[in-house]
Amino acid sequence: MNPYMLIGLALAPVLVIIAFVWFKDKYDKEPIKLLLLGFILGGGAIVPAIILELLGNSLFPRMTMLNVFFYAFFVVALSEEGVKYIVLRRFFYNKPAFNEPFDGIVYAVMISMGLAAIENLMYVFNHGTSIAILRMFTAVPAHAGFAILMGYFVGKAKFLTKHKFFYRFMGLFVAIVFHGLYDFFLLQNDYESMKILAFVVLLVCVILSCRMLNKKKKFILDNKSDSSIKED
Repeated sequence: MNPYMLIGLALAPVLVIIAFVWFKDKYDKEPIKLLLLGFILGGGAIVPAIILELLGNSLFPRMTMLNVFFYAFFVVALSEEGVKYIVLRRFFYNKPAFNEPFDGIVYAVMISMGLAAIENLMYVFNHGTSIAILRMFTAVPAHAGFAILMGYFVGKAKFLTKHKFFYRFMGLFVAIVFHGLYDFFLLQNDYESMKILAFVVLLVCVILSCRMLNKKKKFILDNKSDSSIKED
């Protein structure tokens, strides 16, 4: 296939998800330059993630069920979600533009989509159209879901007076758990029927993500209503 078509197939789901979250952020939208920064830093974050995963490969050369479990959770999920979390905390958490809980989701998704875009391009150019179409409905939405779960808790943490560390930890922990489960069921080869559980994990992640998006939206609307009443 034409390489430009492959690039289009790889980036299309990423752009759709970015647009979806952008339109969900109806009030006080984030500066474009910060969104682009998040996307670029997310793309760059794939470098340390790949290095950590290569090191992990050397630790678990034989893919037994136990090794797959450790590889999925403590190598792939921990490295990818860990670098996303570091970027979110280091570059965006303390920005003045991060001024409402929903912003945690917005920045987390932008970072995640940057990483997903580079990862998707690598897979698509190595494996072709069929993988591009498959990942359009699986891996890319999964990355978005993990980001929304992380961003929900991190966004909540910033505006709480207590338990900030707990909610920040939960953001990273929940993303790692869902990512690890998703990869574990896909990577294990002992029981082919178990691979379907990866799609169950994805479905649960998407449902939770939609609920969290709606919770944040309700929180923002309630705050806007309160502000209007005070102004009146």
